[in-house]
Order: sequence, then structure tokens, then C-alpha cells
Amino acid sequence: MSDTATDHIHVGKDGWLFVVAGSNNVIAQFNASGFMAHQSELWRQRIAARAARARGLGIAYHHVVVPEKLSVYDNFLDGIAVDHRLSPARRLIRGLPRRRWFSRLKGWLREWPTTRVLRRTCIDLVEPMRAARSGEDLFYRTDSHWTFAGCHLAYGEICRALRAEPCPDLAARGARETEISGDLGGRFDPPRTERTLIHEIQRDAVRRYASPIVAAREAAGRADTLHVGSHVIYANAAARDPRRLVLFGDSYSHFAPLMLTIMLAETFAEVHFVWSTSVDWGYVERVRPDILLTEIAERFMFRVPDDDFDLEAYAAERFGAELRGESGAAA
Repeated sequence: MSDTATDHIHVGKDGWLFVVAGSNNVIAQFNASGFMAHQSELWRQRIAARAARARGLGIAYHHVVVPEKLSVYDNFLDGIAVDHRLSPARRLIRGLPRRRWFSRLKGWLREWPTTRVLRRTCIDLVEPMRAARSGEDLFYRTDSHWTFAGCHLAYGEICRALRAEPCPDLAARGARETEISGDLGGRFDPPRTERTLIHEIQRDAVRRYASPIVAAREAAGRADTLHVGSHVIYANAAARDPRRLVLFGDSYSHFAPLMLTIMLAETFAEVHFVWSTSVDWGYVERVRPDILLTEIAERFMFRVPDDDFDLEAYAAERFGAELRGESGAAA
């Protein structure tokens, strides 16, 4: 396999692999440049605007960023260094670290109105994960995604922010051991692998709706090719929490019963998942959930969504030909 297949991957200590480059310029986001300061400010404005719009609809809104492995396991980097205090996720809530007390006070006074909203709205995972990193692996070593332990930690923090009682037995519902190479380890020749546990999370939640493209690609054994535009709804008659939740997220949430979406579906009476970094406000207004939650991987903060997403229109344009069976449409 050519070296270009792994150019964006840093090989760290003890088998840890990290995304450091690529289209999102990952490691370059950990700096105090004017561009990143501008992006951080745009993100702060976007989150504040979402919170205000949701509040006008009588909906509670929260936002969670899934930290990069660089933000959590920088102690396993080999020959390179990052300052986790400059991570986009941390800066979204805390701003840039300031060394002098008068600079810190000046910045605090200027940013306080927006910061107050963000600290009420954004769910911090960087500090909790860094505090827990010496225990069970929170991310796969050969993959960019979180493990059950990492997702479960995030789930607990989200439940705390939403004032929901978490399911106490998710970790005890059974698991099977397997070997994976991950989306990073699989790019090497030979692949780099690790042993892990795949947990059986789903018990009470029932998927009552899957969008046509989800159903079609699942039936064709190609569910792993789906991302933006995927849409599912779970219902749970035995849920501890009677509220309805709409989640806009990415692969760390996922429509399959293996990550954050299903943990929330085991907790709330109804969970809608839409794979998108942008919010479809038309969908939100139609569903009128009790809670709106947005989730995004930290590396995707390189770009700020415009929240002009229309799920129905996107699905028709992106998947319409495939669903009609037109030749060469599937991708």
C-alpha cells in the first residue's frame, strides 16, 4: 500500500494512531492563529443562535463536541506535541488560555454574555475524558472513533446536562470480543489491529422508522457506506424519561444500535437521529421535541455549518436516483 494512504495518520506510542491531517487539517486546528480564532467565534455565534431559536420554540438545546484523540491522549504522541488547551472543543467553551490576570479579566468581561450561554448549552467532554484517560481506553487505538467506554462516559455527561437519569446497566448487557483494524489501522499494509469488545446495548428501544435509503442499504448489506442524510427514529415504551429528543450528529452517534443514539434511545421515550452537522429547523418545528441535541466530531469544527439543511430535499437529490433503481446511481 502506498505511503499516501497513511500520510494523514500519526503513529504514536503503544499502538495509538491519530488523525493529524486530511481535508480538515486536524493538527493545525490546535493553534492560536487568526483563522482559528475567527472560526471559534463563528462557532460561538452559531451555538448561541441555535440556543435562542430553540428557546423561542420552547425546546431545550444542548451541543456536544466529541474530542479528537489528540485532545485526550496527547501523552501517547511520539515526536510531536499539541496544547490541548488550544483544542477547538475546549476553546468553544473556555476561550484561549490567558497568562496574565488583567488579560484574563479583560477577555472574560468582553466574552461573558456569550460565554454564559455557551457554558449552559455546551457539554464539555475534553476535561472529563482527560481525567479518565488512565483507565479503560476511551477511543480505539486503531480507529478515530470512541470505544464503548468513551461513548458511555459521554452519555453520562449528556444525561447530567439534560437532567436525565442514565440507564444503570448498559455496560452489563453483554458483549462479544472481536478483532478490528479500524478506519486508521486498516490503511496500513499489513493492517494494524486490536482486540476489543462490542457491547449489546439495545434492549427496550425499538426502531420504528428508518429512512428509505437506510432501509435499502441495510437490505443490500451496505449500511457502512451511509453517512449524511441517514435518518432513523427510535421509540421506547419502557423509558425512564418521557421526553422526546432530536439529535443531529455524525458517526459518533450513528443510526445503527452501537453508539450514542442507541444509548439515548434506551433512556428517552423517543429519539430522532439525523446524520448532519447542520440543523434542519423545519424538521425541528414539525417534531417539536422537548430536547434538541447537536453532536459533532472536533475535527469537523474546521468548518461552521450554515444550518440551512433540508433533510427531505437532500435525501431526494442525493439518493432519489438510487432508490428509483436507476443504473449507476448508488454511491
